[in-house]
Amino acid sequence: MLTRIAFLGTPAAAVPSLEALVRAGHSVSLVVSRPDRRRGRGSGISPSPVKEAALRLGLVVTDRLEDVVDVGVDLGVVVAYGRIIPAAVLHRVPMVNLHFSLLPRWRGAAPVERAILAGDRTTGVCLMTVEEGLDTGPVHARVEVPIGPEETAEELRERLAGLGADVLVQGLKGVLTRGPGALPEPEPQTGETTYAAKITPGERELHWEDPAERLDRVVRIGGARSTFRGRRLRVLRAVPIDGGGPARAEPGTLMGTSVTAGTGALELLQVQPEGSRPMTAADWLRGARPVEGERLGG
Repeated sequence: MLTRIAFLGTPAAAVPSLEALVRAGHSVSLVVSRPDRRRGRGSGISPSPVKEAALRLGLVVTDRLEDVVDVGVDLGVVVAYGRIIPAAVLHRVPMVNLHFSLLPRWRGAAPVERAILAGDRTTGVCLMTVEEGLDTGPVHARVEVPIGPEETAEELRERLAGLGADVLVQGLKGVLTRGPGALPEPEPQTGETTYAAKITPGERELHWEDPAERLDRVVRIGGARSTFRGRRLRVLRAVPIDGGGPARAEPGTLMGTSVTAGTGALELLQVQPEGSRPMTAADWLRGARPVEGERLGG
């Protein structure tokens, strides 16, 4: 008997998995996504990327998680849904989750950003059983990949989303006709447990007394910001420069397109001044005309 699946997901990173399930022939009876919301300044209410994809694929969509228990599905597949699944639902519908880390490292909401901030050299995806605890379930399949030295969180998430879709389809291959019991035999999570809490606004502030390598990681997770002459300056792209010791000037000092740090410096590549569009750091400097010794974040 064909297994009927409910898919639970919200952001763009979950779309490749939904599309892959449909291509592989799975019967997706219901898609559950977060409610429509405003997604930009001055814009109207719009659906989540997963809802948009589901409607394009001709699937039934709801924003009520409780609907999962009423449509007679055999298995739930969760990919970046953004909400804890209540025990009452799990008792009625078994579920698996595609998680973008090597569990038990980085359980929680922001595993991609936390891996980059921590300077991890590798990460991966895990297909796991959903339990009442936060990402505590046994793992049915896992794949490890290196993190590129200049890779941003957005780029890494996109890469993991594609990889995860393949892992999901392979993991559910037996489920297609033989039911949820045909999942690969799970193994308990082993190793040190770390938690990936959501990134706070304060964690996106560039503290120029930090080493350049640390500042680079903050830029790579997205949303990095400082100030210049009392106005916000977002740093969109940058590369660390090894200064070989203490900074040549007070941290935060502009020296051409580079900014001195606690050790080394950060070479600015692309920035966005408050009230303006993104631009190269060179273009910004031509307009700003900083004087010698002027600092960011001061």
